[in-house]
Amino acid sequence: MKYQGSCHCGQVAFEVEGDLNSVMSCNCSMCQRKGSLMWFVPRANLHMLRGDRALSSYTFNKHVIQHKFCPTCGIHPFGEGVDASGNAMAAINARCLDDVDLAALSVNHFDGRSR
Repeated sequence: MKYQGSCHCGQVAFEVEGDLNSVMSCNCSMCQRKGSLMWFVPRANLHMLRGDRALSSYTFNKHVIQHKFCPTCGIHPFGEGVDASGNAMAAINARCLDDVDLAALSVNHFDGRSR
């Protein structure tokens, strides 16, 4: 299925394709503060519609994830990194997707604080 997403102000917009059945809630210092519900997809499944040049990035700790955010409204719509096999991945913030019933999704809890 194809989903549309954006930051709050709309400067950054994207579409992403895949099966959205579950999301991950992480308790690391960054995710806990953002309140993100992350959906992991191959990076090739994420297509920017606008604002790719406007995005800012933030990295911390082991610097393996580029947390992308809109410099105008501050919303973090996704992050980029690689999986354990070296494949490019995108961590989509499901809260930034249009017309998604978040309550219907299975939430997997990840203890990022201990890593």
